[in-house]
Amino acid sequence: MQKITGLLLLLATRALLVLADTQTCVNIYGQCGGTDYTGPTCCQTGSVCQFQSSCYSQCIPSTDCTETPLSTTTTTIAPTSSATVTSTSDTSTATTTTTTTLTTSATTASTTTGLPNNSTATLRSLADARGIYFGCAVDNDEITNSSLAALAGTQCGLTTPGNAMKWFATEPTQGVFSYTLANEILAFATANNMKVRGHTLVWYSQLAPWVTDGVWTNETLTAVMVNHITNVVGYFKGKVIHWDVVNEAFNDDGTFRNTTFYQHIGEAYIPIAFNAARAADPDVKLFINDYNLEYDAKATAMANLVTKLRAQGVPIDGIGSQGHLVVGSLPSTVASNLALLASTGVEVAITELDIRAPTPISATDLAQQAADYTTVVNACLAVSSCVGIETWGISDAFSWIPSVFSGYGDALPYDADFQPKAAREAIAAALA
Repeated sequence: MQKITGLLLLLATRALLVLADTQTCVNIYGQCGGTDYTGPTCCQTGSVCQFQSSCYSQCIPSTDCTETPLSTTTTTIAPTSSATVTSTSDTSTATTTTTTTLTTSATTASTTTGLPNNSTATLRSLADARGIYFGCAVDNDEITNSSLAALAGTQCGLTTPGNAMKWFATEPTQGVFSYTLANEILAFATANNMKVRGHTLVWYSQLAPWVTDGVWTNETLTAVMVNHITNVVGYFKGKVIHWDVVNEAFNDDGTFRNTTFYQHIGEAYIPIAFNAARAADPDVKLFINDYNLEYDAKATAMANLVTKLRAQGVPIDGIGSQGHLVVGSLPSTVASNLALLASTGVEVAITELDIRAPTPISATDLAQQAADYTTVVNACLAVSSCVGIETWGISDAFSWIPSVFSGYGDALPYDADFQPKAAREAIAAALA
């Protein structure tokens, strides 16, 4: 009898553990880790908890980790702009590391390439002379590194918060807004005379768990989305020059991605989002942003959508082409598809450029990477409405690539020791 009782207890315990796992593991695209995160760290079957940054890890479908590049509660919300805002940092206050003088000499040899850095001009000054910007994204942990902060502040005339303006960071709890992380990046930008791009308002990824796990109707999710945009854009009014309003709306074949927003609102979520952003800030430039726009199917779908929506009066000012590319694999249509996007009558920008290679990177790939960066820069320069080029990071010491694309890295213009690579010199030469 004792053995039977013990067996029953064991089976019951295992059943409870299985039930607990299915109830507490995070849905696909939900948050599973990060600074101050206290929720479950396991993911539903078919997805893995993938590190995105020090402040955010996310449940990603297993196939996404190699195929695509990479912002249960029933809730309703009234269509209102009211919110609780928490912020412990002001844009006028910068960290002590943000204005550190970069000690790398203009003639210092790169430890990666052995090539001298022959350009005495910064990338930002070379871009300025061309009438465009050169920028680089930064994250909160990165600007506390004196070498990275000095390099970014010296070379980049614009920055984008890598994660601090995404939904999980700005509205972690429904109706409660927090801008502490974003204000740290804005303070860094102010201290270094950098412009700022806002990224991103509506994206299927890096949403707060209450959005991912919520049960929505068309009306309730529309109200939530508009409320989020109204508060975030309104808070940063006058502080950013661009907003990525909608991010990654398309699949690679040009069909709409089946996101939470598309499922419940349909294609209409895109014009609704842009109209809400324009109402919150009449002056900021509003962009739609996506990757793989170098390829025909997605570029054509994007151009058709923007043309249609602008004809309807939707305030789309620009298209961002992310530019997450692979060394030696750039399609021949990089320039022609950027021109196609520009033909819609909007500004275009290269918004998240990095060109990854198998690691450790070979001398052949370093040279090819430089040629590939030249191709992208020249594509922008050939289009009069291309307003700038931004890399997703500036040094290989801080890059999202190795954590998402196993065996790849070395994607940025400066190496992990903050020394210029051939890619940096190629960018400078093309801008000059």
